[in-house]
Amino acid sequence: MLDHIAIQVNDISASAAFYDAVLAPLGGERKKQFGENISFGVTGHPLWLVPATDPAPAGELHIAFAAADRAAVDAFYAAALAVDAEVLHAPRLWPEYHESYYGAFVRDPDGNNIEAVCHRP
Repeated sequence: MLDHIAIQVNDISASAAFYDAVLAPLGGERKKQFGENISFGVTGHPLWLVPATDPAPAGELHIAFAAADRAAVDAFYAAALAVDAEVLHAPRLWPEYHESYYGAFVRDPDGNNIEAVCHRP
């Protein structure tokens, strides 16, 4: 259903470096640059970073990226730690969501809640 999403960021370079690091373990990479806008994806370009147009802080977004397996969630988390991302939740099972839900949550440079999740055992 979702084709792409664009999020406004305060520092395009810092945000691009963050997403370069944390999406690589999930198979994601930079796909396209259009002016200052940068897209990321595995195929296509579903995530766009665009420079913020309003100095007021935006509301927090929650974006969950699919991981092929639990090792990819762990690698996402390690990559986030390597770029000094704020940790919200280290990788673990979340049985309150469902018995195989394995996820890790961190903040991006703009304070958004970014998750990697695997739904397989």
